[in-house]
Amino acid sequence: MRVLTVCSGNICRSPTAEAALREALEEAGLTDRVEVDSAGTGSWHLGDPPDRRMVAAAAEAGLAVGGRARQVTPADLDAFDLVLTMDRANHRDVLRLAEGHGHADGLGRADVRMFREFDPQADRPDAEVPDPYYGGRGVFDEVVVLTRRTAKQIVEHLRGELA
Repeated sequence: MRVLTVCSGNICRSPTAEAALREALEEAGLTDRVEVDSAGTGSWHLGDPPDRRMVAAAAEAGLAVGGRARQVTPADLDAFDLVLTMDRANHRDVLRLAEGHGHADGLGRADVRMFREFDPQADRPDAEVPDPYYGGRGVFDEVVVLTRRTAKQIVEHLRGELA
């Protein structure tokens, strides 16, 4: 199974969600059955490492965030089984990408869902992961906490899908 996390620039939220999923998969003993990657809907950070503020907040909590920013592609919609978007704008952008590239069923093979749809503390299924880019340290810390919490629930969902 393959899972892709998607935010705007692929330097804050989606690489943190990717790292949190890897951590939860390792704890569940599923790293050999699930591959995780991340991407952004925009191209402005292509090739850049994750935002240093995000890396610092995650590291302080014991989570290693790494990688290089890349942009989500139409091929991702065929290559990944589950695409998890961080906010409603990212969600719309991924759906538009699918429509604009003629996927017969609209999405390719990917199931496109909001990341926090799996968050047991979300107040609604389309709750967003806040974008910390223009915020203070507290928002970066919040992203780490909620991606870790949600990643555990996503892994439980994946365990059921793999059974």
